[in-house]
Amino acid sequence: MTMITCISPVNGEVYAQRPALSLEGAKEAVARARMAQKDWARRPLEDRVQLVLKGVARLNEMADVVVPELAWQMGRPIKYGGEYRGFNERSNYVASIAADALSPMVVEDSANFARRIEREPHGVVFVIAPWNYPYMTAINTVAPALMAGNTVILKHASQTLLVGERLVQAFVEAGVPADVFQNIFLDHETTSALIAAGSFNFINFTGSVEGGRSIERAAAGTFTSLGLELGGKDPGYVMDDADIDAAVDTLMDGATYNSGQCCCGIERIYVHETLYDAFVEKSVAWVSNYKLGNPLDPETTLGPMANKRFAKVVREQIADAVAKGAKALVDPKLFPADDGGAYLAPQILVDVDHSMAFMREETFGPAVGIMKVKSDAEALELMNDSPYGLTASLWTKDVERASLIGRDIETGTVFMNRADYLDPALCWTGVKETGRGGSLSIIGFHNLTRPKSYHLKKVTA
Repeated sequence: MTMITCISPVNGEVYAQRPALSLEGAKEAVARARMAQKDWARRPLEDRVQLVLKGVARLNEMADVVVPELAWQMGRPIKYGGEYRGFNERSNYVASIAADALSPMVVEDSANFARRIEREPHGVVFVIAPWNYPYMTAINTVAPALMAGNTVILKHASQTLLVGERLVQAFVEAGVPADVFQNIFLDHETTSALIAAGSFNFINFTGSVEGGRSIERAAAGTFTSLGLELGGKDPGYVMDDADIDAAVDTLMDGATYNSGQCCCGIERIYVHETLYDAFVEKSVAWVSNYKLGNPLDPETTLGPMANKRFAKVVREQIADAVAKGAKALVDPKLFPADDGGAYLAPQILVDVDHSMAFMREETFGPAVGIMKVKSDAEALELMNDSPYGLTASLWTKDVERASLIGRDIETGTVFMNRADYLDPALCWTGVKETGRGGSLSIIGFHNLTRPKSYHLKKVTA
């Protein structure tokens, strides 16, 4: 029997284990979901919406268990209270737009014809969720998928092994039928076999680029609809008219919060030459104020990375960049908890360029590179010099300037004077190797349903 294991970054020990389902057991779970789907979809929309919201409320009641459990699994300090703010905001917003998003598009309703396009649920939706924001990333699809009338099978990353259990527990206790929303534990081989067999009608995966490629290969020929949010190397650009203090505060938080393990975290910053020196100085001071330590300590503001192998990648990228001429500015002596393993001090590099992997490849850790630029054109060229495109953060007082630059940035979301935030009213999407599809907003509902046309000719006397 294959065991799925979570090694806690807090102490490097096994925190939780669960047996993986066999292929037959997994097929049975999918069959139960398929059997339950039609009855679930026949329920009034408002009933489905309210049951989902009751599930959200029930999870909120479990905060005393969920928050420390998250710290043990992936290292986020309990000081930040879990993911409830974003989790609730996204759930409440999609609930508020569900009726409009799923309403029929009426083309004609006359004495002779009724012509309309309705939104029909796909059927069984498979959500493969990541460990970095395991509740928020899952709810992006789980909430609207259930509201739209789909049943959902959830599989979480091994690093956050218990999250799927907690989500399903909360929703089932709130009244969602057990077969409508299920959590399962799978190894990679069984996951691929299920996908290749066409078991699902829609698959949403958040994870690595290679993981996305594996999903696409497994789904090849099945015509299964896919939503993929993959890698990122999100840039920030600080223009000559930016509010420098606001830019430092937001961009440094975006680069280091959650130990830099954010899908839309800031990984590279381009600063106009007139503000560069001041921006760098202020940024180093900002980052140096973190307290790295045990995430279960209420005073800790920066916990360990989720796994020592993730921290190893960050250290290797930093060392490679320094060997090629980059300069590390944050004094490691300020962070005695850095143990060479999962506990990793934050870092800022200057004298970087795009010949370095640190400025091209996803780092996904509490480290950021800052480059000096002379113009918008230079910054734009550098921002687009990436295989990824999730978000870009522009800092200026000029909305028109930001809009003009934003049109030419190869990205899914353009921020102005903001970063590292997911607005549930907007489509969360990416370009290039960041993936395809989109979640949340009205478009998210449309991706979780299919159009069905009705052309009804009425009998007239």
